[in-house]
Amino acid sequence: MPESPSTITIGLESPYANGIEELLRLGAEYSLSLYPPEECFLLTPAELDEPGVRLFVARDDAGGALAMGALVARHDEGELKRMFVHPDSRRLGLASRILTRIEDAAMAQGLPRLVLETGPLHDAALAFYRRHGYVPIPRFGPYVGSPSSVCFAKELGAS
Repeated sequence: MPESPSTITIGLESPYANGIEELLRLGAEYSLSLYPPEECFLLTPAELDEPGVRLFVARDDAGGALAMGALVARHDEGELKRMFVHPDSRRLGLASRILTRIEDAAMAQGLPRLVLETGPLHDAALAFYRRHGYVPIPRFGPYVGSPSSVCFAKELGAS
């Protein structure tokens, strides 16, 4: 298991901030190693910088970008996009911490539900989302008709 940095902060950042390009590149490389390009629905930095998109980034005490995830407000629900943890920072609970921040932000925005898309070969992601209360749903939006898409949703609310 990797050594845990002494301090990890999670905050809202621009997709053009230091270290984000590397996380985006590594995430894209991983997705493209599993699926054809037309089956990879990755938001670009410009799309992550649009109104209604909030990018959460985990950083270590030296300022290194360790993980990220985005909340995209869509009509009456939020969509989770670009969740990725740097390979050297896995098994530190960063994905769970970012997911919690995104869920909290969605509830604060009045979004009652989060939806997401991942792929059938992303075994760790499939298990992660199920463990966090996400349930399979029919493909939606751009993922309809995509054989490489598995969609999930979670109803948000006070527990």
